[in-house]
Amino acid sequence: MDEPGERKIHAEPIPLAGGFAVLTGIMVPTLGAALLLWVLSGSPAAGPLRQWMPPGFLDEGSVMLLIHGLGVRGIQLAGILSGAVGMAIVGWLDDKHELRPAAKFAGQLLIAGLVAASGVRITLFVHNAIFSYAITMLWILTVINAFNFMDNMNGLCAGLGAIGVWYLAIIAAGEGQYLVALIAFLAFGSLLGFLPFNFPRARAFLGDSGSHLVGYLLAVLAILPHFYNPRHQRRLAVLTPLLVMAVPLLDMAWVVLLRWKTGQPFYKGDNNHLSHRLVRRGLSPQTAVLVIWIVAALLGACVCTF
Repeated sequence: MDEPGERKIHAEPIPLAGGFAVLTGIMVPTLGAALLLWVLSGSPAAGPLRQWMPPGFLDEGSVMLLIHGLGVRGIQLAGILSGAVGMAIVGWLDDKHELRPAAKFAGQLLIAGLVAASGVRITLFVHNAIFSYAITMLWILTVINAFNFMDNMNGLCAGLGAIGVWYLAIIAAGEGQYLVALIAFLAFGSLLGFLPFNFPRARAFLGDSGSHLVGYLLAVLAILPHFYNPRHQRRLAVLTPLLVMAVPLLDMAWVVLLRWKTGQPFYKGDNNHLSHRLVRRGLSPQTAVLVIWIVAALLGACVCTF
């Protein structure tokens, strides 16, 4: 439960259940789809279950393509899902025990390293393993903490997460990168399903488990697609994730710089985020969140247009 206190706008305890709700919305369909493919694959052990399938439920060609894709990207998918569970657990421990910054950072770093080891890595045209691991882990940690920082008003983090994964899903689907698109659409549906419980009036919060999960998903889904390919031979295409997530990244950069200039620890929360500044300018918290959503959506639309 998130108890009322300093820098809190709610007057009564609110459950911190959103992170596990979003995680369930991703894991259950994914594991269910894997089970379905196993049943349809022709395995003798799945014979009794296969009898319950309606004729022509999924044609054999599609089943074979999906099984092939799962075989090719299975290790990466397992790494992604394991990392999602791990990040949610790190955030949950922070919600429950208020981990020290060093302990939380260590957990984030360990999971980022394991995900990179599964094959989900950035190269940026530099074919060096050490560089690839380092830049991947730095990217994952940056995006996680950017979304963690943005979880300061009802609906803000979840809404920005939904907008981000939607655009990444559209881009990946347009490039025929269906694994990325499917995970992103699942994440979009999970966040969209959670939003009515979090905005405009919160009956549940994402909590650190949720903000860690949302940031992690955005970070990983931004790594997986090949934004630079023979169809789009533009090296600036690698900037696509930065534009899709420009709002939380710029907000974090601004707040960290401000805290550094005033001698405050960069991890200590304050009321200098973009959302707080808009409220001080006279907007209601709900209107401030909507304005930030619109800005993020327009930036994402620009990426898809160009």
